[in-house]
Amino acid sequence: MVFSSPAFLFVFFPVCFLLYRLLPNLTAKNLLLTLVSVVFYAFGEPVYVLLLLTSVIVNYLCGRIIASGRSRKKLVLVLAVVINLSLLSVFKYTDFAVSTVNHAFGLHLTLPGIALPVGISFFTFQGLSYVIDIYRDETLVSRDFLKLALYISFFPQLIAGPIVKYHDVSLQIDRRKTCPALTADGLRRFILGLSKKLLLSNTVGQMADMVFTAGSSQLDARTAWLGAVCYCLQIYFDFSGYSDMAIGLGRMFGFRFLENFDHPYASASIQEFWRRWHISLSSWFRDYLYIPLGGNRKGKLRTELNKCVVFFCTGLWHGASWNFVLWGLWHGLFIILEDLLPKGGKVRRLLGHATTLLIVLLGFVLFRADTLADAGLVFSKMFAGTEITLQSAALLRSMLTPYHGFILGVSAVFSLPLLPRVKRFANGSGTVPALLRIGSYGISAALFALCVMNLAGSQFNPFIYFRF
Repeated sequence: MVFSSPAFLFVFFPVCFLLYRLLPNLTAKNLLLTLVSVVFYAFGEPVYVLLLLTSVIVNYLCGRIIASGRSRKKLVLVLAVVINLSLLSVFKYTDFAVSTVNHAFGLHLTLPGIALPVGISFFTFQGLSYVIDIYRDETLVSRDFLKLALYISFFPQLIAGPIVKYHDVSLQIDRRKTCPALTADGLRRFILGLSKKLLLSNTVGQMADMVFTAGSSQLDARTAWLGAVCYCLQIYFDFSGYSDMAIGLGRMFGFRFLENFDHPYASASIQEFWRRWHISLSSWFRDYLYIPLGGNRKGKLRTELNKCVVFFCTGLWHGASWNFVLWGLWHGLFIILEDLLPKGGKVRRLLGHATTLLIVLLGFVLFRADTLADAGLVFSKMFAGTEITLQSAALLRSMLTPYHGFILGVSAVFSLPLLPRVKRFANGSGTVPALLRIGSYGISAALFALCVMNLAGSQFNPFIYFRF
């Protein structure tokens, strides 16, 4: 089920929220949220509900054994990690591995064609963080199976993140309260994310799709660069929009999830970009891979090698394709170069903004293209597409309609940290901030009406990160 679908907006969520508010105590509310989360997942993946439940049971049992203080708890941790990663590998990487072997050795092994369960990368990483945290601190263990089941399966962040760590929400599962102010704040945040997805991401995504599905004769430098820019905006508003909706839904049920995006296109370095982009994933790899590998504690060479491993895994986590692996290594390369280059002043930072945007934009061409050959075509047109054909001119005209141009401009403006500044001003004292706070409800209502009208005339368009 998709947050931006009529079934969710007008049936699933209203019924769920109403029942939640009617239940008398937190235990009943937690049971309800767990049950509706399983229903939510089963709506699109009925067969793989068993896989989700298997993940919960395995991590619950391993956590209990580790926390019991018995000997060989390290062996149990290793077993939990192997089981979790094996489930992820079988369903996500089997076809990729067989295909790679076929290409490397000239074989013709049949691809198994295993379907990828939605959200497996997210709930697997949450399960892993749970058992690893217990190994580090046994007091974090949950002796309540329902509590862990809710943590892993909670529908707002189940299928596309953010990746929530158990120690960040365990107390909230036991003790949380809802109030009108928190509910209203969550609703506005949800509508903001819905608007990002339906009004911005889907529109610039149409423009990006025109370029990445076009033939060579339809592309020139203008269309190739425009398509790359559109995809940068599409993926940002798609995933940050989903995160906004997840955070907003969580608040309406009393949960406070950590932020997942902080306007990454305002970054002045690739390191800063990864502190702002998909923060929950970056922090997961830092805490559970980079630091266990030694972090920066074992010399300069080992530090840079650790970063290469992290970004290789980051790329592979995003998808079973060499495009994603190269995308991860591309970012890792520039992270290492930034470590080696001396730090600069204001001029260096100004140049850093432009350089970072260029690196990110070129990397996302690899991310979006279906194959390395497709990425190579777009790259060649970006840097050597000087020939303008009738087909490329026609493509440019079809992309830059007045409506598309307007949405492109709005997307570019709101990809920068404008809204946080407005929010900080609105939280101040005085007449104008008070009017802004009141007006935010009207703006949210207008945006929701636009989203509903958009849904009435649009086709199904899932979130990009559903395939991860």
